[in-house]
Amino acid sequence: MAEKEDELNRLREGIDRADDEMLRLLSERAQFAHRIGEIKQGNIYRPEREAQVLRRLVAANPGPLPDAVVHKIFREVMSACLALEQPLHIAYFGPAGTFTESAANKHFGSAPNFSPFGTIDEVFRAVESGNADYGVVPVENSTEGAVSRSLDLLLTSPLKICGEVMLRIQQHLLSKAESLQGVKRLYSHAQSLAQCHEWLNRNMANLPRVPVASNAEAARMAAEDPESCAIAGESAGTLYGLKQLASNIEDDSNNTTRFLVLARHDAGPSGRDKTSMVCSAQNKPGAVHDLLTPLANHGVSMSKFESRPARGFGGSRWEYIFYIDVEGHRQDEKVAAALDDLRGRAGFIKVLGSYPNAAP
Repeated sequence: MAEKEDELNRLREGIDRADDEMLRLLSERAQFAHRIGEIKQGNIYRPEREAQVLRRLVAANPGPLPDAVVHKIFREVMSACLALEQPLHIAYFGPAGTFTESAANKHFGSAPNFSPFGTIDEVFRAVESGNADYGVVPVENSTEGAVSRSLDLLLTSPLKICGEVMLRIQQHLLSKAESLQGVKRLYSHAQSLAQCHEWLNRNMANLPRVPVASNAEAARMAAEDPESCAIAGESAGTLYGLKQLASNIEDDSNNTTRFLVLARHDAGPSGRDKTSMVCSAQNKPGAVHDLLTPLANHGVSMSKFESRPARGFGGSRWEYIFYIDVEGHRQDEKVAAALDDLRGRAGFIKVLGSYPNAAP
């Protein structure tokens, strides 16, 4: 027994030494960041640089901490160091407790000032006007498809995409009640109802379902109505003090939402990037094939091709525009050549931005 106590004491002393060394190194890192801020005297947030640093650290991870934990820890370190020189103001599609807030925190860490906005339009306007440095909006879900409003605004806004966030969507059944017995109604956003449709039909088919504006709003209403429950994420449950009556009730275990980070600039090359664009086809036979030919000719991989009606863009009733994502940065030789070729073939083309591929 005494030997185990001695070993515990030695291990605790080792932890204390490691903590002291970590604190010393964190202070040293903050001093480096401070000096960089003095030299640059301007925007010191560099999405591509942060992506490179985080990738390098994850690749060098010797364990036993999982890569996702290492990424999260250093994301917070970088966030705190940046805030010493340039506190960022981040607008996101709210309210607080939504998955978009979680995505903003995942990308920027917890140090910035975060402001929720009630509509996607307001997020765009906040960044366009300079009232926010960056904005975060959802753009597509792996099961429910595109977020139309985000795509429509990208077409007309001067903002650029400077980053993306992939967030695994885990839906929970939340309530003030101790169990499902006695619960008389369910609040949820319509998209979450669709994502949990089969689970709900198996487990609570007769419970009235009330669509609301957001999952966070559903959680707020459930917090005020003890005879109800809500579908929402963990952060909304924590915010409103709700219990999890059931966890991970989404029908697709791989359910993921992609979010875009918006700015008045895009990002420089990070070595593993994506470029997004929107274009229209000329009104002639084979026009859509012409849009894809430059990518194939220059060896550029396409990761997304989505058509949308050209409403509000001067087109006729049956004309379409196309949102395309390709692998690589617009400054990469192959991508630049493909874009030059595409400009000669498309009726219209707008590069929405180049940015680092999202971390897992």
